[in-house]
Amino acid sequence: MTELVPILDNCPLLAGLPNEAKLELARQARIRRYRADEVIYLPGAMQSQLSIVAAGRVRLCSSNASGREAALAILDTGAWFGDTVFSPGLPRVFGATAHDDCQIVDIPGEVLRALMADNPEAYPVALDLVSRRLWSAMSIIQDDVLRGTEARLARRLLFLAQMHNSPVDAGSTASFRLTREQLANMMGMTRQGAHRALKHIEAQGLIEFAYGRVTIPDTGRLQAHVEKLD
Repeated sequence: MTELVPILDNCPLLAGLPNEAKLELARQARIRRYRADEVIYLPGAMQSQLSIVAAGRVRLCSSNASGREAALAILDTGAWFGDTVFSPGLPRVFGATAHDDCQIVDIPGEVLRALMADNPEAYPVALDLVSRRLWSAMSIIQDDVLRGTEARLARRLLFLAQMHNSPVDAGSTASFRLTREQLANMMGMTRQGAHRALKHIEAQGLIEFAYGRVTIPDTGRLQAHVEKLD
């Protein structure tokens, strides 16, 4: 139980809860281990739990009738997923699959909701983070309809930064494991087309790719760049 406390302390969704509530979550949480490419849950699953990536990576994905997979995001260590924890009657839109061998900390939805009801001061923190994710997702939809390759790639990187608990504010830095190829595949783009646009963004010092990791030195600058693109 005690080994889970630092993981819960580092989850921003739980930042509004007092220490006693986090200790109770640690008592109720479970560590689950998955092999690379093992399904964690499928799209449409009626699950209500908060999941935190304790080790390895997880990809949120969907697939069509022929089995072709489309990935929304690849989540690195420390990221949380399972927004339906606050809407237990809704099915999962995306599935989750272990991208590498990974460990997940699962918190039962009914336990989290009960503790937040007892500690209502925690709700503004959680609602702000969920709202920011919704805003990022809606921005992706807008860019897919109205904007070109560079804006779409930059917006997806900002969305991934948000998913990795990095605020999209001036001066904020984000860094997570992701390659150019993985980003292109995630967005259904050709490698060549994605690389050209990413090189242009890199040349302006807005992103850096190195050793299988992408870094956004200033998420606010990248956000401003997206807003200037036609």
